[in-house]
Amino acid sequence: MRTRKDIIPPGMEIIYERFRYAPGVLVDDTLYIAGQVGRDEKLQVVEGTEAQFAQAFENVGKVLRAAGASFDDVVEMVTYHTDMRDLALFMEVKNRYFTNRLPTWTGIGTTALAMPGLEVEIKCTARLPD
Repeated sequence: MRTRKDIIPPGMEIIYERFRYAPGVLVDDTLYIAGQVGRDEKLQVVEGTEAQFAQAFENVGKVLRAAGASFDDVVEMVTYHTDMRDLALFMEVKNRYFTNRLPTWTGIGTTALAMPGLEVEIKCTARLPD
């Protein structure tokens, strides 16, 4: 029998309540993380490209930690970028979070994300440690 659990880290309750989706869903030992963006707990878009990239990764980290995982447990990452010219900067920020084990990665260019001003969205899948 499969187990399923919604993962709602502290500070992300508003996402579940207002937008009606879970930031993460844990099925057995696999964690599916909804696309995380560079906004704070009050849903305000973070100013500055590098700061926004870092905030998106911080949000991914919150979901990972709430499920008992870390960036080392991420096996797949899909990112959506509104400006692919920022990819080198994004990779610099990414490397601050993925310091040991690396996931697969697909980067996709798009014209817009869910809120005006957002520059990246990061979606991940992780396998929890034994």
